Amino acid sequence: MSLKLPRTLRLDPSDTLVFPHAAPPGEWAVTGSFLFLDEDPAALTGKERAAFRAGFLGIASFGFSTLVVVSEASEAEREAATAALAAQFQARLGAPDRASALAAAREEIAVAESLCGPPVGTVLALHRTLEDGEIRERFRALRPREGAVPGADRRHAYARAFDFYETDDEPEERVDLAGLLDRSPDGNPR
Repeated sequence: MSLKLPRTLRLDPSDTLVFPHAAPPGEWAVTGSFLFLDEDPAALTGKERAAFRAGFLGIASFGFSTLVVVSEASEAEREAATAALAAQFQARLGAPDRASALAAAREEIAVAESLCGPPVGTVLALHRTLEDGEIRERFRALRPREGAVPGADRRHAYARAFDFYETDDEPEERVDLAGLLDRSPDGNPR
């Protein structure tokens, strides 16, 4: 059985817009839920809330990524990722000593490795919530669209959020954007 770990994946620039700090593509990742253990998720807003809800944590950058891809890893790469995460625990989170930091890093890497049961190349997404006072993580595997040619148009091989169809059976709708600017928040003309 080969060793697999998740790597950050960026299909478009949206991570750079929605997270406080976006992870670059291609770095080893963990779930990162430990960052929110001392936070009140209900009080988070904006980019921090987006990171809580859907961000995997890149180990090297401590930035967030919406998606990760299951990737082959060597034992040396796993050990290097563990050491890098332990160093981050000491430098950024104040781990009391190297041994404690390594123990915590090994645990996080083991969780990340456990997510990589699907085949190499499978894209994973995370949805994190607070339920009954505990952080819950749900993961889903995103598969290429049916009929997608492997290796061709990799950017669009996964399910799209929307499909657009032209129809003639509905009345045309128009919105006066300039007119909306001339209205107060309650909808009345200014």
